[in-house]
Amino acid sequence: MDLNSLYTEIITEHNASSHNKHELQDATVVENGHNPSCGDEITLQLKIENNIVEDAAFVGVGCAISQASTSIMIDLIKGKTVEEAKKLVDTFIGMIKREITDEAELEQLEDALAFKNISNMPARVKCAVLAWHTFEECLNNKK
Repeated sequence: MDLNSLYTEIITEHNASSHNKHELQDATVVENGHNPSCGDEITLQLKIENNIVEDAAFVGVGCAISQASTSIMIDLIKGKTVEEAKKLVDTFIGMIKREITDEAELEQLEDALAFKNISNMPARVKCAVLAWHTFEECLNNKK
């Protein structure tokens, strides 16, 4: 199986999975994200306690790329300190912008590497980064 097939499979699996797609009853930070160019909408819900992303979930609608990217991001940031999660977000966005190309640095993104070549499809970039920018807004707006 080539990498493109593997990445497509990862995106398909995360899009179909509902393990991160639900209401988070005890969320401490909630932020809405919207991609007006294609209509993707998410509400990212985080439970941040003692500077740790203890839990996260989302609800929303959108294309497979936006929904899978959100699910993958949640898997990646859960259990991390806010600083570790922020670094992962910065690395993901740097990868999409082609500013970070070091394979060793990108490996920490795990399944999010499935979006590495999304920059070749400019119309889909906003879909892939929606959750990641929404997470940044969560951090900017948390009390």
